Amino acid sequence: MEASLLFRTMAESDLGLVLTCLSEPSVNTTTDDRFREHLAAHSYRHEWTWLAFDGDTLAGLAVWWGFPAGDRPLALDALWASPAAGDPVPMWAELIRRVSPPAEYHIFTIPEHRDDPEIALRLRAAAEAGLTTLNERFRYEWTSASPLPDRPARLRYVPATDEEFADAFERVSVGSLDVATREGVARHGARAQALADVEDYKMMPGPRERWRLAYDAGKNLVGVALPSANAGGPVVGYVAVVPEQRGHGYAADLLAEITWMLAADGATVIRADTDSTNTPMVATFERLGYRRFALRLVAS
Repeated sequence: MEASLLFRTMAESDLGLVLTCLSEPSVNTTTDDRFREHLAAHSYRHEWTWLAFDGDTLAGLAVWWGFPAGDRPLALDALWASPAAGDPVPMWAELIRRVSPPAEYHIFTIPEHRDDPEIALRLRAAAEAGLTTLNERFRYEWTSASPLPDRPARLRYVPATDEEFADAFERVSVGSLDVATREGVARHGARAQALADVEDYKMMPGPRERWRLAYDAGKNLVGVALPSANAGGPVVGYVAVVPEQRGHGYAADLLAEITWMLAADGATVIRADTDSTNTPMVATFERLGYRRFALRLVAS
């Protein structure tokens, strides 16, 4: 069927049509209201929104997200298909292929809906388009209804330059349990991935001046603590410990410091993600009072 379809990016005149599609109940995170908001913020763009037409009828839709100041889409947020399209997988796969280089597909759900048939269809399309690696990330939140975690005083937290953060990112990537970090290093090399991470985190709405490097009493680097924010509010941007300092519970110190910093800035809800396979970080979040509330599936 896809051979007879016309694929193109969104024009301004398509807005009403796109909003109508996104107003339908779906497993997609993107709704009509979210699309309007993110389009105005430049996180969604006409050139990042791909449509498939069967004649004059809209058959399918793919919505990509990126940083407002970025020059490329970073994540696929939504796939929609007309009920008349039949099997949507080939069409969706072709829509995904329209973005090059390929970005990730993020599906937000809850554990109970992990095997929803609508999610399975979308993951099939992602795999057909080359996004064959699936990573499950647990989503956590701390709220002001919970006490702040203990804040140990054994580390010193200091601001640093972009170059110093890149050096630290490169060091913590060695032996990292984070799937995205390992994939990035394998694809681009440790230094290039570290420099890209610095630039990506700088594009987040959280203040750059709040980033910290952590040192022990002997002035040895322990790790990185990045309080930040996204469009939804305050987040734990990044927590990592250098290889030679692992095994001493320092991740809990770093997470506690981020939590205290964000709470001091007025945060009443703080959210964070970690890979389901990163069992030390999963345990750290749960020990410090963060509640698991959702699941993010990432196809890459």
